[in-house]
Amino acid sequence: MSAGRSTHRAMSASQWGLLVALALVWAASFFFVEVALRELPPLTIVFARVGIAALVLTPLVWLRRRPDDAALPWRDFAIMALLNNMIPFSLIFWGQTEITAGLAAILNATTPLFTVALAHFLTDDERMTLPRFIGVVLGIVGVGVMVGPAALEGLGLAFVAQAAVLGAALSYALAGLFGRRLRRLPAMTAAWGQVGMSTLLFLPVVAMIERPWTLAVPGATTVAALIALGAVSTALAYGLYFRLLASAGATNLLLVTLLIPPGAVALGVLILGEVLAVREVIGMVVIASALLVIDGRLLRFASRRR
Repeated sequence: MSAGRSTHRAMSASQWGLLVALALVWAASFFFVEVALRELPPLTIVFARVGIAALVLTPLVWLRRRPDDAALPWRDFAIMALLNNMIPFSLIFWGQTEITAGLAAILNATTPLFTVALAHFLTDDERMTLPRFIGVVLGIVGVGVMVGPAALEGLGLAFVAQAAVLGAALSYALAGLFGRRLRRLPAMTAAWGQVGMSTLLFLPVVAMIERPWTLAVPGATTVAALIALGAVSTALAYGLYFRLLASAGATNLLLVTLLIPPGAVALGVLILGEVLAVREVIGMVVIASALLVIDGRLLRFASRRR
């Protein structure tokens, strides 16, 4: 671990804004999924989510393509579909049948820790630094404080389920690093390629397991939730994802998993009128402190003052 100079730059204000926007968009997906689950099984929702996103992005991507554009990297799209959608979605859905959503959120928040460690060995421009490592660990603690101590009661019991959610976090980290190969593409094109391949790969899985054509036709509220989930929390979200990946790097991008719990709480307060608990406020303060440490500017300012 390097405590000295790194080639990794602090994010700009606009990049932090995109990261917060991505966290809010993904946090909103929990509301949409909760509505959809009242009438539909989980894999059908996942298939609808990526399928709708692909339909939304297709005209946007193909209207902007030029005849002399390079051939699209379909193999890379397929790998991203596996690492960023199929594997983690499946592991998290299965894991949450055995553990609480709060514990899953804490375990999922380890994604940036995996990313920092892997990037140190697999990249030349995103080396680990001591402040970054400390900040990520502090951020995970903040998520734990927000979710509450009750979520930790089952820690160590349903070991395989917890390992599955950690496996999903590792898969997200690998996706962020592998996705650097797509930085030459426009963000919307990379997002379309990933969700398009996810749709094709999910089709036989959902057909064999849940046979969605045999289900009752969902109501208008469920359909609206699916459209929002696909268009906003997937199509728009992955556009932001690939834009941040290209400009800020994988380790900065995947800090979003630390921001999703505060984003979900903020949306609950603003939209559902929920009241903030003391532990949630403390957790947000801890996470904000962690992000300041990770960003590095506060430490550099203190160093210059000394």
